[in-house]
Amino acid sequence: MSDLLDRPRVAVSLMPPENRRETLIATAVAADRLGFDGFLLPETWACDTTIVLAEAALKTERLTLGTGILGVWNRSAGTLAMAAATLAAVSGGRFILGLGASTPQLTEGLHDVPFAAPVARLRRTLEQVRALLRGERIPLGVTTGARPLKLNLPPAPVPIYLAALGDASVRLAGELADGWLPFLYPRRCLAEGVKRLAEGAARGGHPDRLPTVCPSVPAVVAEDAAKAREGAAWFVAFYLVSMGTLYRQSLTRQGFGKEVEAVLAANAPKFTGSVPPDAEALLEELIVFGTPDEARARLARWHAAGAAMPLLLLPPNRSATEIDFMLNALRPAAAGGRSAR
Repeated sequence: MSDLLDRPRVAVSLMPPENRRETLIATAVAADRLGFDGFLLPETWACDTTIVLAEAALKTERLTLGTGILGVWNRSAGTLAMAAATLAAVSGGRFILGLGASTPQLTEGLHDVPFAAPVARLRRTLEQVRALLRGERIPLGVTTGARPLKLNLPPAPVPIYLAALGDASVRLAGELADGWLPFLYPRRCLAEGVKRLAEGAARGGHPDRLPTVCPSVPAVVAEDAAKAREGAAWFVAFYLVSMGTLYRQSLTRQGFGKEVEAVLAANAPKFTGSVPPDAEALLEELIVFGTPDEARARLARWHAAGAAMPLLLLPPNRSATEIDFMLNALRPAAAGGRSAR
């Protein structure tokens, strides 16, 4: 246990366009072997994450597994609770449930569900899932005339992490969640985010208990620094250009409006995957990248900024050799301290 306490914690994942199930499982197994602390898998428009994590649970020993994240529009609270309880049992208690509002584009374009009042939806879903996992009857919020049911399973103490970017949703995470999973959230803004968590914790009546801060951070490592920067730029450009307005608006609110506009201009009329020099701050604030030494130094800055366990999001469609290279470069022992093994 002392080995775990004297080094920075690091989790790992793969960017959602990665749809090779065997690659997802192989990454989880390698992360377990290399001493990573967590493997949190997002769900978008490819694999059912809960099924993949069940397979990963059977092929790993010590790694914490989690959803990073499941959208609250994709499943009912009852289905989320059943999946969480089942995965907690299959993994021997190594599961955390990550929830979030996702994006309007994915919610409406894939699930055919209107993206409306996301903070209210987050609150209701989290409270309902929490009650069901405690063995209680679900607090109905819509069909209030029905007889509320509870799960036919033993209570499951599953930690619930919440993805949140805006002030209201970050406060909600502080009030109700066990962990905070912001994505594309600038490193220099983490301290301000923790203040919003504290406001929520005070509102929830537990001012001394804050959620674990686990920012989801894209990561690209290569022997050649220029190649790594190219991959980092692609990450930023993809999310700002191709994933609607959510991340553009969030970064603009956080003081990066000029940089966002520069990226959009550099990728119009055709997507180039580039970030111009006058938007370099976005790479430094959002991505862990560079040669192994450079990437480890950038990862250390996230820990120093208050991240308890950064979730490193590796790029999709890479070979097994490239993934192994990045995992070995960023493994907790290399990132500072001894391995968990």
